[in-house]
Amino acid sequence: MLEKVDLTKKMDKKEYKERMPELEAKLGRLQRECREKKITVLIAFEGYGAAGKGLQIGKLIQALDPRGFRVFAVKKETEDERMHPFMWRFWTKLPEKGRIAIYDTSWYRKVMADRFEKKTPESEVPAAFESIRAFEKQLTDDGIVIIKLFLVIDKKEQKKRFRKLMESPDSEWRVSKEDLERNKHFDEYEQINEEMLRKTDSEYAPWNLVEAMDRRFATVKIYNIVAEAMEEALEKAGEAARVQEETDSWEKAQKEIRENLQGQTKLQDSILAKADLSKSLTKEEYKERLKELQKKIAKLHGELYRRRIPVVLGFEGWDAGGKGGAIKRLTEKMDPRGYVVNPTASPNDIEKAHHYLWRFWRAMPKDGHIAIFDRTWYGRVMVERIEGFCTEKEWKRAYKEINDMEQDLVNAGAVVMKFWMQIDKDEQKRRFEERQNNPEKQWKITDEDWRNREKWDQYEEAVNEMLLRTSTPQAPWIVVEGNCKYYARIRVLESVVEALEKRLAEEDEKAGQKK
Repeated sequence: MLEKVDLTKKMDKKEYKERMPELEAKLGRLQRECREKKITVLIAFEGYGAAGKGLQIGKLIQALDPRGFRVFAVKKETEDERMHPFMWRFWTKLPEKGRIAIYDTSWYRKVMADRFEKKTPESEVPAAFESIRAFEKQLTDDGIVIIKLFLVIDKKEQKKRFRKLMESPDSEWRVSKEDLERNKHFDEYEQINEEMLRKTDSEYAPWNLVEAMDRRFATVKIYNIVAEAMEEALEKAGEAARVQEETDSWEKAQKEIRENLQGQTKLQDSILAKADLSKSLTKEEYKERLKELQKKIAKLHGELYRRRIPVVLGFEGWDAGGKGGAIKRLTEKMDPRGYVVNPTASPNDIEKAHHYLWRFWRAMPKDGHIAIFDRTWYGRVMVERIEGFCTEKEWKRAYKEINDMEQDLVNAGAVVMKFWMQIDKDEQKRRFEERQNNPEKQWKITDEDWRNREKWDQYEEAVNEMLLRTSTPQAPWIVVEGNCKYYARIRVLESVVEALEKRLAEEDEKAGQKK
């Protein structure tokens, strides 16, 4: 891609002054329209050092309402960022719907400058590319506009600009040793950039190469690229609204057909049907095993912290299925400074204004810590699917989005486990009635719980599909037989202990091989 860039392109001052007022007015108008339509825009500035990224960002924002955008300067990772998965710091920087985020260098740093400086080992590069592609696909599928700009100058021009910056005490700080090293090995760095552009150029998030030898030409081109992308997004939004109106009635009819046929087409040999709910433990057996396992977990927790291994545990299940009880026994002997239990309720207004995975990314643990989720991101393919809070297209693509997110966590070194707390319908009814009749437990039962119970068969179908599509060797689902609370709690603790011991043994083996 880079060899085809014509770096001789220029624009004289007269033409620049004639074109800019119109472009600035146009961009301001498009920003307002995108805000009104809740269209989020991400603009990533990448390119060679001294190509003018900072200058061009400054030019671009002159046309924008400052209340509607934010600029992020993505520099070297902070200590906190290093202790999280690669994409964590970018998920947490996503703006609300209708706003613009501008990145002075972006999620591409890992496969550009960091790769050149050997901070990103070559063994991690393929996974980093995959994470980037998945990130951009998830966001654009959700209606977010991603505009990627790569500013190009040649080696000679870069060296000239570096020298000029270094002549003044006010600007010499802008040129780092790493900048000079990349200029010295310009061809090598160019190959890294070429591979990056080729592997991440896509229909949903294409690269725009900007000839930046002449700054006036680059400014006008950037304005045009951003304006065209926003216009296209507004046009698509209008078309999508018209299509949605036409398909709403059809989807409603199809949903009714599926619900009517559900009982006839239900697979008897489902994953949930295989759970042996007769499994149980006596109270004495339970107490003995609980004490032993909690002691192990306390020890493992300390070892995980020492070795900086993060853990993500997700709990799903039927209402009154025993999630809370299992989590309580799991954490009872843990150091409270090293774990967080995240209860997941219906999204609030701020969370609704972001991608549905945003709130979960924000809660992911740093290295050595444990994040426990009482209900999870799987709400997308269960309650949101059944209650119509998202479209069929949205929940169907969520399986891959969730798998991609969990793979990112695993790539960052996390242990990821998901538990489905399985009980039968009669046991659920018994527990509901017990809660209603106990003043101290009445707060646990709501009218919504009873309404959800009426949709048991629909949820069962959705859960079976979810388990099938999202249980992977790296992030497995564990169906916990839960009619006996004692058995269920011990099963959860045993599974966690087994997984953590296995992971620590693998770390020991790796350390032994290095010696």
